[in-house]
Amino acid sequence: MRRLARPLTKLPVMAPPSLRWMMGEMMMGLAGEYADSCHGRHLCWRRCILLQDERLRSMTRKDIQELLDEAEKRFAEEAKLIRLESGEVIFVGDTHGDLEATEEIIRKYLKPENKLVFLGDYVDRGPASLENINLLLQQKLKHPDGLFLLMGNHEGRAVMSFQPSDFWEGLDARLRQRYGEVLSRLPLAASTPNGVFAVHGALPDISVLEDVERIELGSAEWHQMIWGDWQDRDGEDLGIDPCTGRPQFGRDWFERIMSRLGKNVLIRSHQLDAPSVMYDRRCLTIFTSSAYTGYVPERTIALVDLRTEVKNVDDMRIEIV
Repeated sequence: MRRLARPLTKLPVMAPPSLRWMMGEMMMGLAGEYADSCHGRHLCWRRCILLQDERLRSMTRKDIQELLDEAEKRFAEEAKLIRLESGEVIFVGDTHGDLEATEEIIRKYLKPENKLVFLGDYVDRGPASLENINLLLQQKLKHPDGLFLLMGNHEGRAVMSFQPSDFWEGLDARLRQRYGEVLSRLPLAASTPNGVFAVHGALPDISVLEDVERIELGSAEWHQMIWGDWQDRDGEDLGIDPCTGRPQFGRDWFERIMSRLGKNVLIRSHQLDAPSVMYDRRCLTIFTSSAYTGYVPERTIALVDLRTEVKNVDDMRIEIV
């Protein structure tokens, strides 16, 4: 990974998905040969990742059912609002079946001194949705206090429909029900003491942070958090987009709710057409999936050091995966 040389602004367009995946496979082969002679530890890591891939793909139905049962118990014990108190927090945008991105982030950043917060949308669009969500659930069970999975709209299948939904449509009825039950228990938001609030979509109409705990699955506030979009203009509730069905919100809504919550910066994902930075650099939108090739040129994450106050996006690091 490398740090961006300048703040995110407008995002250019990349090659078509099929070409990028083909190029990626070619480059992995070349990288393996180079690592064999120059960087053995990287080759060793790559072999470990391939072994992990094989294990994920060879999971039996019984393995998956046991994983879902254990994950459901874990999420039942977790609050809807994750409070992050110390260390460095790595925020990860939509991964959408990009197993390679998830593996790379876990390998590099899942350390005792760090917290990983994934912002939702782990399935659909990408080529390895089942493996991606299963890996995340496994890692959550192994590192319950180091890795957190927020809910995105693609995890809300139990109460809403959306497209594309290739992951869900590829499951049989029983597994579709079980994944829906488990993922509907995911937390909704994360908060830091130095000014950051994180959700998948937009801000809910609440008065204090504690109100997050009272938000019900499928409620109006839930839809705002999971399904809401931001528009880079003044206004509060801007209505429903007639094409997407998503609630739309403006700067005035952002400033009012953030003031209520006592937060400076919102980190979120979800909305492809959003500027990466809005509202005086206080609203950051990130994506961490190759499924968005052609719309988003790089997979990005945001790193926040909880020892320093965050007043805007310039007080955090943006890195490319």
